[in-house]
This record gives sequence, C-alpha cells and structure tokens, in this order.
Amino acid sequence: MAVSMTHAAAERVKKFLQSRGKGIGLRLGVKTSGCSGMAYVLEFVDELQAEDEVFSVEGVNIIVDGKSLIYLDGTELDFVKEGLNEGFKFNNPNTKGECGCGESFTV
Repeated sequence: MAVSMTHAAAERVKKFLQSRGKGIGLRLGVKTSGCSGMAYVLEFVDELQAEDEVFSVEGVNIIVDGKSLIYLDGTELDFVKEGLNEGFKFNNPNTKGECGCGESFTV
C-alpha cells in the first residue's frame, strides 16, 4: 500500500512547511462528509500517531492513518493551477464517483 505526490505538490508542501516554521509532514486522510460519502483531509503533522504510515516523496513526508490508507492506496497528490485557481488535486484510483461540486467521493 502506498501514496505518492507529484513534484509540483512536493514543492508546494515544502513551501507551506517552511513558512509554517515547524512540522514533520502532511497528513492525507479521509472523513465521512458530503453528498457522496467521503471527503479528503489535508493537515500538517507535528507528531506521529501509533497507527500512522509514512511515505517519503521528494523530501516530503506524507502521513496516512491505517483506516484512511484503505481508501487512499495508490492515490497521487498533485498541485495544479487552472487559470486563477490553484489547489491540490487527488488522483485516486479507488474512486467510483464524485459529487457534482467535487468536494466528496465514493469508493
């Protein structure tokens, strides 16, 4: 089981961690939410939990708890700019569908 990120995403996370001044990586997780059932969660991590798995990509730690990893296995985190909008994009091979607004997904 593994997750990854593109070069663009790794560079963006490095900048966020640098400006934040602390943190050991970025947590990628899921929570029950939205009209399709699940939503992605991104947050900075200062301390690891016992159930955390750590994936190091281009000098950035992606931290995923065991419960979320089931839904995120094979996911690639990307950072994209589209016109005036920019943000993280989740390329998750486990996704069976997404809601119309793109905020939640189902597996």
